[in-house]
Amino acid sequence: MNSQVPVTVLTGFLGAGKTTLLNRILTEQHGQKYAVIVNEFGETGIDNELVVDADEEIFEMNNGCICCTVRGDLIRILAGLMKRRDLDGILIETTGMADPAPVAQTFYVDQDVAAKTRLDAIVTVVDAVNLATHLNEAHEAAEQIAFADVILLNKVDLVDAAALAAVEARIKSINPYARIVRTERCGVALDQVLGLDAFKLDRVLEIEPDFLDEDHTHEHEEDITSISLRLDQPLEPVLFNAWFSRLLQQKGQDILRSKGILHFAGEDQRFVIQGVHIGRAYADGQQSPGAVAGRAASIQAGLHWPQSGQHGSARGVRGV
Repeated sequence: MNSQVPVTVLTGFLGAGKTTLLNRILTEQHGQKYAVIVNEFGETGIDNELVVDADEEIFEMNNGCICCTVRGDLIRILAGLMKRRDLDGILIETTGMADPAPVAQTFYVDQDVAAKTRLDAIVTVVDAVNLATHLNEAHEAAEQIAFADVILLNKVDLVDAAALAAVEARIKSINPYARIVRTERCGVALDQVLGLDAFKLDRVLEIEPDFLDEDHTHEHEEDITSISLRLDQPLEPVLFNAWFSRLLQQKGQDILRSKGILHFAGEDQRFVIQGVHIGRAYADGQQSPGAVAGRAASIQAGLHWPQSGQHGSARGVRGV
């Protein structure tokens, strides 16, 4: 019996549906005990708040990318988890800007991690609507596909048959080996993403011969930044919606991702907002315990605009 703990890496570009997939895994009746590591590019954690209330422990890694600046944090968290004997597996949700190669490398070049864990699979969630845009925006989108063992082609209900065929062809041109599973809202059977024993080092070395070189580094585009906001008072819904609509109209094509947990004045529950470029959607959140006046409202956006315009836009955000 293999005593190494299996690790599944959930990756995919900003807004593809990684957290939705993670929540589906955690809410299924599988009888397994998982530890969950969630990484966010920005300094304010949002995704950990969006993960469902489950028995699993959630470990946050914020204000940096798991593939570079906070990679040491990943090793320290894994070292702590390896002291436990009650885990059936570990789930890692990367930031949407992560290159999965350095994350996977961790399970081979760090001797302690390699001895006690094994990389089961890299599962990449792909946005069927926005894939072409994502591939043009950042090289990480292509890397996430290239290193995938399984690709969940998500949001297939939002594109027509011709567009879907074109997206699948583009994926196969990058990675002809990965199994593609079409999904809506990441609805997938767990045996399609867990317990696969699918990650093969030989195939990865064909793609990236220097994969095991510890000096191999990953750098993000300098003009991709994150802005995070926290407010200590409820938002006025009319004013917020007017501001956010204006922001999307003016800068929507440059906003790779927006997400937040909002407390509106007069409401006893929080609202979740999610967006990719100009698209956005609201959903009811959980009840706010106790007094709600001090609840935080947060917006986190992956921004891709010239440095000259960044500070002016940030001032507009603070002026809500």
